[in-house]
Amino acid sequence: MAEQQDPPLSAAQRSRIRRLSQPKEPAPGDEAGELNIVPYLDIITNIMMFVLASVSVSFIASIDTTPPSIGGGKVRVDPSSKSLNLAAFITSQGISLKTSSGNIATGCNDVGSGMAVPHSGAEYNDHGEAMPEWQTAMKDLKACAKRLKNATSAFKEETQVTITASPGIEYRTVIDVLDALRNDGDEELFPEVHFGVAR
Repeated sequence: MAEQQDPPLSAAQRSRIRRLSQPKEPAPGDEAGELNIVPYLDIITNIMMFVLASVSVSFIASIDTTPPSIGGGKVRVDPSSKSLNLAAFITSQGISLKTSSGNIATGCNDVGSGMAVPHSGAEYNDHGEAMPEWQTAMKDLKACAKRLKNATSAFKEETQVTITASPGIEYRTVIDVLDALRNDGDEELFPEVHFGVAR
């Protein structure tokens, strides 16, 4: 049995098949082919690089403190009890320490007038490093706080200190004093910090 052959196509049919099989030119305004997202990705990549380069990373450490009360720097314990009630006043001339017995004299040896821990000159250099005089002052402050806490057995239980700073004192100076009064490396001195208002 012979295979049946299809009749040959006419010239008009061949012309129509050629015309339909050719790709159409897109009309003006029509999108041709796939969506090109490469320019969009380039813009997003540039924005992300800019954001990553301009974001600053900061590490935050927190210190538990008590803000100043409305009544000001009042004594926090019963005045009739024998307690230390240590208060530190940071000024441009140094750090003055005051207890319930009175102002601590220079050198931290006795009650009297003057700055307990005097200092002069800059605390930090242009590179943000603590000057040697300031480091010595902080060591003296730690030693003075330790001496005051160990003066009598009644003071050993003291954990509170009130810190007051004069206007214009840098934040890092307050933090240095706060760190010096909290502990001396071996033992805790005054970990509970209260802030007072300068008058």
